[in-house]
Amino acid sequence: MSELHKFVFEGLPVRGMLVRLTDAWQEILQRHREGGGYPTAVTELLGEMTAAATLMQANIKFNGALIMQIMGDGPVKLAVAEVQPDLSLRATATVVGEVAQDAPLSHMVNVTNQGRCAITLDPKDRLPGQQPYQGVVPLFGDQHEKLEKLSEVIEHYMLQSEQLDTRLVLAADDKMAAGLLIQRLPLQGSGNLAGQSGARDEDQIGVNEDYNRIAILASSLKREELLTLDADTILRRLFWEEDVRRFEPLTGEHGPRFACTCSRERVGSMLRSLGRDEVESILAEQGQVEVGCEFCGAQYQFDPVDAAQVFLAPTQQAPASDQKH
Repeated sequence: MSELHKFVFEGLPVRGMLVRLTDAWQEILQRHREGGGYPTAVTELLGEMTAAATLMQANIKFNGALIMQIMGDGPVKLAVAEVQPDLSLRATATVVGEVAQDAPLSHMVNVTNQGRCAITLDPKDRLPGQQPYQGVVPLFGDQHEKLEKLSEVIEHYMLQSEQLDTRLVLAADDKMAAGLLIQRLPLQGSGNLAGQSGARDEDQIGVNEDYNRIAILASSLKREELLTLDADTILRRLFWEEDVRRFEPLTGEHGPRFACTCSRERVGSMLRSLGRDEVESILAEQGQVEVGCEFCGAQYQFDPVDAAQVFLAPTQQAPASDQKH
């Protein structure tokens, strides 16, 4: 069962989370196997993205979806992981061309250093005129060197957006997607666990000794250990000398799990955005409009009557029958 563990280091400005996606991750992969599945390197990248997005969503207080996107000029044109506030999640990737089994990140999405990682926070109940917040970082470092680890890209994003040191260890295969996050807490206000309220938080970036020590311990976690050891064993082996306070793990209906947010209504909105002329052109050629969800594989069919309903005002619409197959 997929699980999320939260913990803090007593008396220190450091917190952590560990996520292990098993059934949720396997459900995502199973939804894409009918289309041939993903190459090994893409599976690992998408799994790491899904684990990272879950950690980031659980790390913020935000009533809306967190959407992580990797896009670039390689064979992986787009990879997306989306996590809702209740930790329901979905993920997909668009692959055009061959991907070597051991392809690094740069070969998949950053061939000419044009790749980007975008993190979008989309509010659940938007106010009029409110737009989603989006932060974008390149897939290269300060010296324009290509980054080969997704964890380094996300750490760069967190430093830019939150001004907080973050250490991430990520791993995935066709059975599990997992991640460990260690983050320095702000020293000011309620986050000041070390009693240093007079310190300026930006002065602590990269120099807090407690955080640096714990981050080094976290970095010693090997990929195989993250994918094969249980949470208790991982945390005990890494932090046996630290005073770690753990919280109740989030599992089952309260933890990470696969769920798709697609619906017939959303597809209808997409058809409206295409315009009546475009939809009527598809109907004339094919007799119906069929739209498949890239995340879960659900198929939505609209015959000429259904399509006409899409363009009626809400008060004119008859109750729609669900033609999801």
